[in-house]
Amino acid sequence: MFDRSEEGHFGAVLMDMRMPVMDGLTATRKIRELDREDAKAIPIIALTANAFEEDVKSCLEAGMDAHMSKPVDIDQLMRLLGRLLAK
Repeated sequence: MFDRSEEGHFGAVLMDMRMPVMDGLTATRKIRELDREDAKAIPIIALTANAFEEDVKSCLEAGMDAHMSKPVDIDQLMRLLGRLLAK
């Protein structure tokens, strides 16, 4: 969906880690590899039930900006988005 959008259309990506066609790590890498400016800068946040230290590390190594475990605390998500979008 990001690849097909107009550049700058999205402000952030909330990335599910377990999707039917492609996992979140692969999707993040593909976004970061796109030849468009917003692909390099858009905040990508993992939303996942996988909350072990190695899960967080894998997300960051794939190019995500942050990791949030489910169930998501909406106030925490809003603070995180505010911080990432302010950059």
